[in-house]
Amino acid sequence: MTETIFALSSGLPPAGIGVVRVSGPEAGAALIRLVGPLPTPRTASLRSIRATDGNVIDHALILWFPGPKTATGEDLAELHLHGGRAVVAAVLESLGNMAGLRPAVAGEFTRRAFENGRIDLSEAEGLADLLAAETESQRQSALALAEGALGKRANDWQARVLALSAQVEAELDFADEGDVTAADTALPLLALADDMAALMAEPGAERLKDGVMVVLSGPPNSGKSSLINKLVEREAAIVSAIAGTTRDRIEVPVALDGVPLVFTDTAGLRLTDDAVEAIGVERAEEALARADIILWPGPADAAPEGALLVAAKADVESGKPGLPVSAHSGEGIAALKAEILTRARALLPRPGALALNKRHRDILSDVAAEVQATAHVPDPLMKAEHLRRARNGLDRLTGKAGVEEMLDALFGTMCIGK
Repeated sequence: MTETIFALSSGLPPAGIGVVRVSGPEAGAALIRLVGPLPTPRTASLRSIRATDGNVIDHALILWFPGPKTATGEDLAELHLHGGRAVVAAVLESLGNMAGLRPAVAGEFTRRAFENGRIDLSEAEGLADLLAAETESQRQSALALAEGALGKRANDWQARVLALSAQVEAELDFADEGDVTAADTALPLLALADDMAALMAEPGAERLKDGVMVVLSGPPNSGKSSLINKLVEREAAIVSAIAGTTRDRIEVPVALDGVPLVFTDTAGLRLTDDAVEAIGVERAEEALARADIILWPGPADAAPEGALLVAAKADVESGKPGLPVSAHSGEGIAALKAEILTRARALLPRPGALALNKRHRDILSDVAAEVQATAHVPDPLMKAEHLRRARNGLDRLTGKAGVEEMLDALFGTMCIGK
């Protein structure tokens, strides 16, 4: 039998409101013991919450949601308390003293929602991303996933694959009559594969989560460290007139205008006999290879392809090619930030657009390959097998099959009350 779980689902006290959630077959009985007769379903009711000894703990709003049409797919109760530590602790203690109830573990409410079919796996991933979102662009992308944008696409693809599978089965069953031919399915199969490929070609979710990597690179004493300090508006890197001061990568995550960025200061690029500095130069080159955007305050003829040329120290060195910028006077900083944001936004998903993560892309790539293979094989039996594999892949995408190994890791990243 499913256990009944409870937890504080709002922020840690003290707070204005503390929301305690109870989910499972004993949720109704637990609520009756705390507040008396069950309130009208889905209607807030002001009640006195009493401890097992009859003493009043708090006066709170109570909500009762009989399953299965609830957030978790089972009986669910919510107590909206005054958010003081003592109040919340007393309610949790009273629940903990009731037989058949136990505290929830991390992500358990969401896991029950998934296991009871209230959300699919992609929606659960979106909720996890939403909880971790720190920028506006991260929030919008996570919300699209949490609201089922990928699940809807997957359901459409699944319906199309099932319809094509039915045609292939008909081809097998009525091949002798000549009414169904391979040409009847080839074009819809290729269109389906193209639909999946178009979504996979869109910017992914990784840059939204990790930030667009902006690397400042160039020769020693070209103004990189001063520039990064000005861009992130704090003293993140040591600034010195001594060449070779920066010997390792310095990564500074920031959000500019809601866009997640990771500015990376690097060692000056030059040949050196200093073993430690040589390691720094090697790491600078590694950062360059992984950069999404390169800011280059060095000589124009040595700039990496696609780099944004910056004429640093514009207050003392005029006439250099590139965007004139001065970390000392602030000249050109606003224009530089605007150009960085323009380039960064081109690498990120559109606001509110569906962004796939690596798991999604890996599965969709396999599914699209199976669909394409179906279009190019003449044997109906092989076509049926490819389509079966495509259906299984789509089930993995939404969590209907083959995802047990990742569930603990996913839900374990959430807080206790989710």
